[in-house]
Amino acid sequence: MKPFETMEVGSLNKAPFISRDVDRAVSEAERWGGRLEVENYPKLVEKIRRNEITAEELADWACLYGLRFFEKAGLDVVYDGEQRRMEMYEYPLQFVQGFEFRGVVRVWDNEYYKKAAVVESPRLLKPYHLDELRFNKRNARKSLKVPVTAAYTLADWSFDEHYIKKAVGEDFFERQQRARHSFVLDLVSNVVRPVVQALDREGVDYIQLDEPAAATKPYEASLVVESLNETIKGLRSKIVVHICYTNYEALFPALLELKADVLSVSCSNADTTRLGVDDGARRGFRVLEKFSQYSLPFRIAPGVVDVHTDFVESPELVRDRLLYAARVMRDPGLVVACNDCGLRTRRWDVAFEKQVNLVKGAQLARSKIEQGR
Repeated sequence: MKPFETMEVGSLNKAPFISRDVDRAVSEAERWGGRLEVENYPKLVEKIRRNEITAEELADWACLYGLRFFEKAGLDVVYDGEQRRMEMYEYPLQFVQGFEFRGVVRVWDNEYYKKAAVVESPRLLKPYHLDELRFNKRNARKSLKVPVTAAYTLADWSFDEHYIKKAVGEDFFERQQRARHSFVLDLVSNVVRPVVQALDREGVDYIQLDEPAAATKPYEASLVVESLNETIKGLRSKIVVHICYTNYEALFPALLELKADVLSVSCSNADTTRLGVDDGARRGFRVLEKFSQYSLPFRIAPGVVDVHTDFVESPELVRDRLLYAARVMRDPGLVVACNDCGLRTRRWDVAFEKQVNLVKGAQLARSKIEQGR
């Protein structure tokens, strides 16, 4: 296995040429088209200038630019930065019957989404993410990974107005747990598993299941893992599970039963920006010590880029973070190089430099490993 394989994690800010300011849109389409070497980009520039572009065409161009963004940076595994999606929770629920949106909630900063309540057993109306995958397969030059919001997070971020009414038990907590289990596993069987099966049939190198809510309720860690394993059972694609910004120790020992190929975790947000491979410099990565205590069934992808700051990590800093992770895990082949999370909070200029240095840092780390052999 290639040490320090590089891959994106998910979202990227919307393409900068998606703007109501025509002059700005033209300028950004031209600038990034040239920088990323996007084929035929002058055609997009002219269509924007003449106001002759449809919303569908604009979305296609945004996806193409997103692919070229990660490819030009040099990543091994890419996607389009989720250019067709508005958000990871609200977007998929548009394609699911059984939910009713109740209102808007604020996540953090100026990030919002519409929160829904489940009012009947969920039923998939149409497999989502298929069209975007087909477009990306026609245009990608690197291996592809498609992100999908997993069942536990969809359930955790929703109000339950259906399953709790049907649950039986001697006390409320017991009824709540039975309701939760039914809700999550219905989402697996009726929604998320059919979606990933459809993506798998299309042929894709990786499917990423996003579970940011995984450790919200540590006593449900076994349910998280059970739902993930049920979702991915029998798939040909490699599976990445992405769990960001949480207490990973709370997921043990259930996490040891996870059948994924890669587990993506956040580390850099809690790390220092000093160079070095000592514990003090790499405090954000010490969580890996917990993982190193076990014979893991998956590789670890520690985030070596912090997506919540405009600070651009140097290749040397990325190198040291990866070398520290490899030392803790005792095998460079177990370590994948990626970001803490998606890049949608960063401007493209900042995000691109971060990705370029991610790739350079991984190359430096590989060279260091080779020199030591």
